[in-house]
Amino acid sequence: MTALAAGPQGRQRRLYVAALVTLGLGWGMTQPLGKIATSSGHKPFGLIFWQLVICILVLGTLSAVRGKGLVFTRATLKFYVIVAVMGTLVPNATFYLSATRLPAGIMSMIISAVPMLAFPMALALRMERFSARRLLGLLLGLAAVGLIAAPGAVLPDPALAVFLPVALVGPLFYAMEATYVARNGTEGMDAVQAMLGASVVGLVICAPITLGSGQFFDPFAGFGRAEAALVGSSAIHALMYAGYVWLASRAGSVFAAQCSYIVTGAGIFWAMALLGERFPPFIWLAVVLLLSGVALVSPRGAAKSG
Repeated sequence: MTALAAGPQGRQRRLYVAALVTLGLGWGMTQPLGKIATSSGHKPFGLIFWQLVICILVLGTLSAVRGKGLVFTRATLKFYVIVAVMGTLVPNATFYLSATRLPAGIMSMIISAVPMLAFPMALALRMERFSARRLLGLLLGLAAVGLIAAPGAVLPDPALAVFLPVALVGPLFYAMEATYVARNGTEGMDAVQAMLGASVVGLVICAPITLGSGQFFDPFAGFGRAEAALVGSSAIHALMYAGYVWLASRAGSVFAAQCSYIVTGAGIFWAMALLGERFPPFIWLAVVLLLSGVALVSPRGAAKSG
């Protein structure tokens, strides 16, 4: 299948566009829901434990319907461990730590910095070539982060700027994960199988940490708004990921990757709608700078079906 721009027309094209918007709106909602999940005082690894349980249930059901189970070999186990640590345990722990203090809208902006962090890694590993356009993209991204951190510009309290480095750990590890997968592949698995396996291994790693640190909690004892937000956020993430895989296989990876732009705007919208967050005008300048940087850094090329 060729790129969407040169291929599917009519109803099929509208279906792909609708799917892209749905992905962006859905993933954007996970940021404020994640913040709500921390509102009852639940600690990061307790939240991650139940998030992984929900992801396994959702992805396991999808895998059963598709007739594709887990693949366990020495190579896939190594893949699962690396992706679980870099793509779930570390970034989610720092997300929950920073989400208790930073506005959800700011978190939605920061998460979109993944491509800009991944590019220098790919450059160092000689997976990408240097270009002035991408350097400009990196500089625009840095300008956006600087604007967010500037006293009185975007953050409601300048003291919150100290938590921005913590919030950036997540995108940094997502970029490391993306670079690893781009360089080494998924050991012959499709994305749903890979994520399910990583979730299972992640749960095995997370369980003793959660219990040993005293962060385990029973969500059914006094199930409330925070617990419902955790369930919703985890289920949405799993479903949106599966939807992303479907869209990338039909319309091409370049087209599907454009959902990252919608995620940022949607995250700010959902933060305003669900949490009542309000931002100064400077945030829109930061959004423009950040998304322009992402657009310049992200690779260009024809999107082909996978």
